[in-house]
Amino acid sequence: MADRPPLPPFTRETAAQKVQAAEDAWNTRDPQRVALAYSEDSVWRNRDTFVTGRAEIVDLLTAKWAREHEYALRKDLWAYDGNRIAVRFQYECRDADGQWWRSYGNELWEFDEHGLMTRREASINDTRIEEKERRVFGARPEAERGRSFPLQ
Repeated sequence: MADRPPLPPFTRETAAQKVQAAEDAWNTRDPQRVALAYSEDSVWRNRDTFVTGRAEIVDLLTAKWAREHEYALRKDLWAYDGNRIAVRFQYECRDADGQWWRSYGNELWEFDEHGLMTRREASINDTRIEEKERRVFGARPEAERGRSFPLQ
């Protein structure tokens, strides 16, 4: 099995690298690419949905991005300890009817010794926004990397 650095135990720097790598991958909206960061038997809770394994992760993400148009995400490191990382995030997207949404959430991540995520628990809340209220546009610009994203 190939390692997926950075590997635990995490430091502030390596945890931040892991978070930025996840943000970058999710902003591609490529379920196959994103799923490679997770172990073959990774367990997820995403809102009220529970999935296990890469195939189910790919299915969940494929359905997600089929309904969440122009999805753009920002993640921030919240805390880390050993092989665990806590993240807060915000993303924006529009639905098929053109309604824009901002979603706020927290994730708890746990990694194996190879740097693959074995567990992801995500709690997410959605709020309607007007298009003029948007703040997240595509991938994070290089100049904004390492900065916390404002709550509102």
